[in-house]
Amino acid sequence: MYDQISTNKFKSAALVMVFVFLVLAVGWAFGYATGWSYGGLVIALGVSFAMAWGSYWYSDRIVLSMSRARPVDRDREPYLVNLVEGLSIAAGLPQPRAYVIDDPAPNAFATGRNPENAAIAVTTGLMEKLDRAELEGVIAHELAHIKNYDTLVQTMAAVLAGTVVLLSDWMIRSFWWGGGRRRSNEGGGQAQIVFVLIGVLLAVLAPVFAALIQMAISRKREYLADANGALLTRYPPGLASALRKIAADSNRLSVANKATEALYIYNPLRDYGGGMNALFNTHPPIEDRIARLEAM
Repeated sequence: MYDQISTNKFKSAALVMVFVFLVLAVGWAFGYATGWSYGGLVIALGVSFAMAWGSYWYSDRIVLSMSRARPVDRDREPYLVNLVEGLSIAAGLPQPRAYVIDDPAPNAFATGRNPENAAIAVTTGLMEKLDRAELEGVIAHELAHIKNYDTLVQTMAAVLAGTVVLLSDWMIRSFWWGGGRRRSNEGGGQAQIVFVLIGVLLAVLAPVFAALIQMAISRKREYLADANGALLTRYPPGLASALRKIAADSNRLSVANKATEALYIYNPLRDYGGGMNALFNTHPPIEDRIARLEAM
């Protein structure tokens, strides 16, 4: 299990670095295609910084608001309060804020830029349909996300993906408005034409690559949180049983969307598929996650 944790951390860091290089590549292509030269890199870095700053400080509030999560009521849900408090102490973490989503679909997520400013949200369906050991496994999984700074990594990935999409869209529009023709008219011969074509190709394919990298990062972090959650509770079958129940439930989470799906313990949009579709899944196959937990 420790080897898996170490491997997942390394792979996630490597994927983030690839993401950064992709942003810079799109910035370079944007500058070349529009005639702004290194200005494209400056724009790419500026947009990335602005989006990252806003996401870093306000992502938890935005996500909780989008999910219609309410603060936990100690009188109505003392069970949840006690679980979060006890597991936080066991994990050596500050107690995160607890929220409840009034929805019959069983699911949960964690958000926040660091352990001191974190929050865990669970649905009423999760509390109603899981027993204590299963609910402990889910809460431990979300605490693992907080302890490993997964919420920050996933926010960074989302911001970088958004930057790539924005720059690619601007670059394509610049060609539509005549930026590509301006570059061609400036001279440079066949070499310049080749670079312009490379810029167009990068503008079209970069958002696809960005989505693939973002999904890969999300999948790696889920495996890591499963392993850390099982380590915290010392009872992997609890989380495995919880995942099996969550996946088998027929209710769909009404507040979930493409922007927040990667945060949940199980994909609330349930759009799994084999072949090429698997590349865009935000979560690993549930059967694989359960098998790994049962093998611990």
